[in-house]
Amino acid sequence: MARISMDCSTSLPGIPLSVLSVPMENKYKCQQCLQVLRRPVQAQCGHRFCVHCFKLLTSSGPKPCEACRQEEIYEEPISILNSSEAFPDNAAGREIASLPARCLNQGCNWTGSIKEYESQHEGRCENERIQCEACQNFILRREKDRHNERECEARTLNCKYCKIVFNFKDIKAHDEICLKFPLQCKDCGKKKIPREKYNDHIRNCTKSKSACPFSEVGCKSLIDNGKLSEHEHGSTMEHLRLLLPMVLSVARTRAEASGPGEWQDDGPGLGLYRAPGEGVVEDSGAAAPLQSVDLDKKVTALENIVCVLNREVERSSVTMEAFAHQHRLDQEKIENVSNKVRQLERTLTMRDLQLSETEQMVRELQFCTYDGIFVWKISEFSRRRQDAVGGRTPAMFSPAFYSSKYGYKMCLRLYLNGDGTGRGTHLSLFFVVMRGKYDALLKWPFSQKVTLMLLDQNNREHIIDAFRPDVTSTSFQKPISEMNIASGCPLFCPLAKLAGKSPYLRDDTIFIKAIVDLTGL
Repeated sequence: MARISMDCSTSLPGIPLSVLSVPMENKYKCQQCLQVLRRPVQAQCGHRFCVHCFKLLTSSGPKPCEACRQEEIYEEPISILNSSEAFPDNAAGREIASLPARCLNQGCNWTGSIKEYESQHEGRCENERIQCEACQNFILRREKDRHNERECEARTLNCKYCKIVFNFKDIKAHDEICLKFPLQCKDCGKKKIPREKYNDHIRNCTKSKSACPFSEVGCKSLIDNGKLSEHEHGSTMEHLRLLLPMVLSVARTRAEASGPGEWQDDGPGLGLYRAPGEGVVEDSGAAAPLQSVDLDKKVTALENIVCVLNREVERSSVTMEAFAHQHRLDQEKIENVSNKVRQLERTLTMRDLQLSETEQMVRELQFCTYDGIFVWKISEFSRRRQDAVGGRTPAMFSPAFYSSKYGYKMCLRLYLNGDGTGRGTHLSLFFVVMRGKYDALLKWPFSQKVTLMLLDQNNREHIIDAFRPDVTSTSFQKPISEMNIASGCPLFCPLAKLAGKSPYLRDDTIFIKAIVDLTGL
């Protein structure tokens, strides 16, 4: 027999008996786990086993069949279980697959066949109780995600402040030491201050109060950190009044310590008391050391106050310098922004010009033809005619059209109030040769017959005029500017034909057609 190929790590023991909806026959029972056969194999003795159970039995070598012994039919070598002598029992497997089954989990009403149970429901039932790998508690499968995310005491979390990973049960302990944990200042009420920056904030908090530096001479004010400079500037006179008694006291102390004599100046700002004779009078009394100590304390206090004033001056100088530097930076930024604005304005102007050219090109392409035939629709005829009579727009040009894709470029020019001999009495219509991209490849002068028509919108009697170009005229030579001088019919159509209910004028619109004879091109 062929050796059985099986993998214990991916196979399972037998299916529980209670899964069956009908009593189980003994031929469907595994002789090892006594459950319904799963992937049955048959040993050479005839007994059936789950592939998982048979593999475990023979994993350490051939074993005697205990079922044969219980049935008292044990006979060697037939009753020796050997993986090389067993084969998959596909017939039994198909019979078992068709047996009716039901789900064992409380609250689940699933029913089907054993095959459907294994392939579709087993290990997937939402009502199955499974063990959480982290906390080892049993939970319903449908609650697994919620349990892992919200309920499991052993789940790991990332701190949303510092991103460190820790167990859920340690969350309170972590919050107490997290350097990024947000705190609130009790003085100014500011929230979301990281713990690592909280002490710095307290020292610099504008709402936190501290004693005035002149408290040593009697100032009892408590000032917000941010208003210390304002207090020192605003209380200068008061601080000086507090200093005056101490200065006078120092002077008196020096006088008392020196004894009788007179004050002499030894240098700028120093008033030293000298005796009339040789020098400073020495006091032999016991009070001299005490007075000297008191004097030193007061001098030290005055020195501290002078230091505070010096720091204030230095701070003001630094602030002024910082403001000046910031002003220069702001001016540079303003200049840079102004340059960018000017550059953008130039770019915008170029874009507008390009857009205008593109729109003109689109309009030309919309009405452009390449077969020498062009129909020009002119709407709002009455308004345009009034503009022509008033001299505001005496002439109008049609869109360009071509004799072929690479041929002559042409257009029409119309005077709604006439031009030259037709002024005030006729429509004057002219043909214009324009400069094209492919003029170097064309035959010059232009010599094709041109037919101009005012179309009867009843399609009965069109007004037609035709001419052949005068090849000696500059109007039909190779253009050296955008367009040549117009040539055509100044007496093309009497204006009287457009009065009343004219078939040539309907809905305040006329149609003009041009046909260029392409013979010979």
